[in-house]
Amino acid sequence: MAQLKVRQTRSGIGRKQNQRETLRTLGLKRIGDVVVKEDRPEIRGMLATVPHLVAVEEVD
Repeated sequence: MAQLKVRQTRSGIGRKQNQRETLRTLGLKRIGDVVVKEDRPEIRGMLATVPHLVAVEEVD
């Protein structure tokens, strides 16, 4: 299954509570953090909540 490399590019400070919680659930704590997640509908939904705070690229 494909994987997604997710990098936090902007801070969650001053954002809505659900956006801050989504960043934490993804495993992102600070700007520049990178996590690799499986490409699943649940993860895609989380990324759709915070597209302005993260950068996403596919990894084979």
